[in-house]
Amino acid sequence: MGSGKTTVGKKLARLLDYQFIDLDEIFEEKYHLKITDFFVKYDEQAFREIESNLIKETEQIDNVVISTGGGAPCFNNNLSLMKGMGLTVYLQMSIPALVYRLTNAKRVRPLLKDMNENELTTFITEQLKLRDVFYKKAQIIVNGENSEIEILAQSIKLHPLFK
Repeated sequence: MGSGKTTVGKKLARLLDYQFIDLDEIFEEKYHLKITDFFVKYDEQAFREIESNLIKETEQIDNVVISTGGGAPCFNNNLSLMKGMGLTVYLQMSIPALVYRLTNAKRVRPLLKDMNENELTTFITEQLKLRDVFYKKAQIIVNGENSEIEILAQSIKLHPLFK
């Protein structure tokens, strides 16, 4: 959350002359429900099952950059599925940078809306402890704080798994 997956993904897709898909947007369009509202009505397990199915549905699409939610690679063997579909990229960021971005974000994130800076720092630290083991299995890891999209695009094109 807050690492810039959608922004970087759109720019990367343009540079690669690929289509761009934001999995969260696909979810909201398909189910006519914002993800935050889904979590109010249903539980995380239900969301993760749907998310896995959406990832599987994108498997047949060629020449596409897909932005997933931050939890996607951490559940239901999604990371293995994603790596089997193509290259995975982790936009790695420091905790202070994520706190800054999320504190100053234009979009309100209901999960974070009542958190002060200390609570947000604790929350992000705990999430990264749980998720970093998955994130670090990405084929390409870049510094999300000052990544140059053009260099990332070239790295992807030169990667042996690039299709």
